[in-house]
Amino acid sequence: MSRSSFCAAHHQASTLYLPPGSWQTVLECLCEHFSTISREQWLDRIARGRVLDGEGKAIAAGLPYREGLRIHYFREVPDEKPIPVVESILYADEHLVVADKPHFLPVTPAGEYVEQTLLRRLIRRLDNPHLVPLHRIDRHTAGLVLFSANPQSRSAYQSLFPTRQIEKRYQAIAPALPELIFPRVHKSRMIDGEPFFRMQEGPGEPNTETAIEVLEKNGELWRYGLYPVTGKKHQLRVHMHALGAGICNDPFYPDVLRDVADDYANPLKLLAQGLSFIDPVTGQERVFQSDISLQW
Repeated sequence: MSRSSFCAAHHQASTLYLPPGSWQTVLECLCEHFSTISREQWLDRIARGRVLDGEGKAIAAGLPYREGLRIHYFREVPDEKPIPVVESILYADEHLVVADKPHFLPVTPAGEYVEQTLLRRLIRRLDNPHLVPLHRIDRHTAGLVLFSANPQSRSAYQSLFPTRQIEKRYQAIAPALPELIFPRVHKSRMIDGEPFFRMQEGPGEPNTETAIEVLEKNGELWRYGLYPVTGKKHQLRVHMHALGAGICNDPFYPDVLRDVADDYANPLKLLAQGLSFIDPVTGQERVFQSDISLQW
């Protein structure tokens, strides 16, 4: 495997530094460390070259154990359920790919989703293992996601986000808030919530900021324009809930809907609708807009 191919593959692989123990082989260590994965499954992965050493070479089943040895392995979910939505590619050049992500599709592998992710789908469609997302949006949120297509220019695009040189525009449909004055800016300190995957507002210096305006009124529901200045996990969902207008069909806020199957007819009414920035490589102004629209 060439160095460039290994680096590309490494983006999709998980890494384990072998812990202290008395195992004879790497296989024995893996079987005990990952007790939910059977010996037969590990042998099958090793046979298919899905377990690599630190140099990116496929290991043999009898590779001797050594504490601290670096092992890369590819996560696999048996019988992964297809997600019946289709992403679209709005723009692609040698440096940048702009995708329009439908609701319910994760951006990157996590939990029960590996192949059914926007990243894996785009790697297959574009035959480019170097693709890396420059930012994330939630699985339940639809809209624009930028990908770096070229390791050489990646850092230039990545720097757009922490330096706030990119303008992000969202839309949401949520209950009307006639008692509040818009446009308004909502600032708060967001901290980890319960359960572990939620966020909540807490005391202290604000670390999040969102500008909010009303775009359209339709009886008890309004369409809001949301412009996040910061980019914390679940920021827009938490901010709208804090104002008293949780986004429609949100499975996490105000309450977690447990063990509920994805309802493709009633997605979270949140859309990453627009992105604009000065391209750090070409100097051109870039303006992208989602083709997806939120329905009442």
